[in-house]
Amino acid sequence: MMVGSELVWMSLTDVAGAIRRREVSVSEVVDASLKRIETVRPILNAFIDVFIDVFIDEAREAAQQADSRLQRSTPTAPLFGVPLAHKDMFSRLGKRASGGSRIMADVEPKATATVMRRLDEAGAINVAALNLSEFAAGPTGHNEHFGHCRNAWNPAHISGGSSSGSGAATAAGAVYGAIGSDTGGSIRLPASFNGLAGMKPTWGRVSRFGAMPRAWSLDTVGPLTRTVADCALMTSLVAGYDPRDSTTSRLPVPDYTRSLGRSVSGLRVGISSDYFRDDISDEVATLFDDACRVLQDLGCQVEVIDVPDPGAYDAIANAISKSEAAAVHGRWMRERPDDYGLHGYSRTESGFHIPAAVYLDALSVRGAVVRDFVSDVFSRVDVLATPSLPFEVPTIAETDERDPARIPAMVGRITRNTRPFNYLGLPALTVPCGFTANRLPAGLQLIARPYAESTLFALGGAYERITPWKDQHPTL
Repeated sequence: MMVGSELVWMSLTDVAGAIRRREVSVSEVVDASLKRIETVRPILNAFIDVFIDVFIDEAREAAQQADSRLQRSTPTAPLFGVPLAHKDMFSRLGKRASGGSRIMADVEPKATATVMRRLDEAGAINVAALNLSEFAAGPTGHNEHFGHCRNAWNPAHISGGSSSGSGAATAAGAVYGAIGSDTGGSIRLPASFNGLAGMKPTWGRVSRFGAMPRAWSLDTVGPLTRTVADCALMTSLVAGYDPRDSTTSRLPVPDYTRSLGRSVSGLRVGISSDYFRDDISDEVATLFDDACRVLQDLGCQVEVIDVPDPGAYDAIANAISKSEAAAVHGRWMRERPDDYGLHGYSRTESGFHIPAAVYLDALSVRGAVVRDFVSDVFSRVDVLATPSLPFEVPTIAETDERDPARIPAMVGRITRNTRPFNYLGLPALTVPCGFTANRLPAGLQLIARPYAESTLFALGGAYERITPWKDQHPTL
C-alpha cells in the first residue's frame, strides 16, 4: 500500500494508471492531495480559501462515488479519480470564480467553461480553487485581496503569474496538474519559476469559453504539470474545436502523448543571436547553454540564427493587451475603482490612454507579421529555443513595486522572452533546465510554428528523459 507522501509525488499519468490497476483507491489519492493542501496552504498561499470547505466535501464525495464505480468496472476515462485544481477564473455552474478579485464574487456563472467540462468528462476531481494575480493582470503573483502567492521552492520568492497558484500548488505536490491562462507568459512563467512543464498552445487551439478574459486577441489556455507527459495528456484532453468559441480551430487534435518517445535526432533548433541574449544573467546563460548541449546530445542540430526583432512584437502585444483589458474593465473601473489593487489597476487603467488607431494598427498588421516570422524562422529551424526568464527568479519584496509609474518596466523585464509569442500566436513549451545558485528553478522555452505542439512535446519529453530536473521536488 502506498502512503500519502509517495502518492503526492507521482506523476499525473502514473497515478491515473495506479487507480485503473486498483493499486490505490481514489479516496486514498484524494485524501493524500487534501492533506498536502493543508500542509502547504499557510506557506504558499496558493489557494483561494473562501469556498475551500465546499471543495473538500465535494472532492471526498466524488472520490467515494468513483471508488464505487471502480469496484464495478475498469474506468476508461484517462484522468479517472485524479485530483486537479485550477486558476480561479474558469466558470462553473453553481460556483463563483473570484478572478483573484473582489468584483468577480458578484458575477453569477451562466455556464461551465469548456476546459472544465472536458476535464470533468476525462474523470478528474476538482479539489480546490487556485490563487492568481488580480484579473490575471500580472506576472509576479502579487494579489492584494487574497494575499501574494509564493514560490514552492522558496516562499520568499515570487511564484510567477498570473497563474501563480497553478504553478505553486502543482510543484508542491498538492495537485497533479492545473489549468492556467497565458496572455503574456502567465502559464510559462509560473511553470518555469516552480520547476514545471507548461504549455501555451497555439492561439485558438484550446477553447476560452467560460474563461475570464484578459485580452481576447492574445489569451490562451493550457496546463502546468510536473512532467512533459502529463502536459501532453492534459493538452490533448482540453484542445479542439468548440462551437461556443468561434476563434477555436477546426483542425483535428492529435494525441500529443504519441509524440513522446519519438526520436528528435536531426531536429533543427535555433537560438537567437541577439534579443534573447540581452539582459541575461551569467547563471541563466550557463544553464541555457548547458540545455542546448543536451539538445545536441539528443542529435538535434543546434545553430545560432538571427531572429526578427521580438522587441517590436512585445511592444505591440502590450498595446493590444492593455487596450482590450481596458475595454473589459471599463465599467467596473468607473464604478468600483477602489475594489482594484494597485498592480491590477495600474496594469489596466493605462489601456484607456492608448489611441484606437494604435490598437487597430497592431491588429491589422498581425497576420502579415506572423506569416513573415514563421516563414523566416521556421524555414531554417524546426524549434526556436530561449530562456523562459533571462535572470534569476526575484523575491516578492523585489517585485512589490508601489510606484505605478515603475510597474510597467518591472513587468516588461519579466515578460520580455514570453510576451512576443502571444502576439505571434505560436505554441510555446517551458521545461525545467536546472537551478540557479539560490536553488530556484530556471526554464527552457521551446517555440514552434502554429499547431506544432507535437514537435514541442517530442523535444521537451526527450530533453526531460535525460536530465534529472523532473525528479527533484521542493522540501516544504
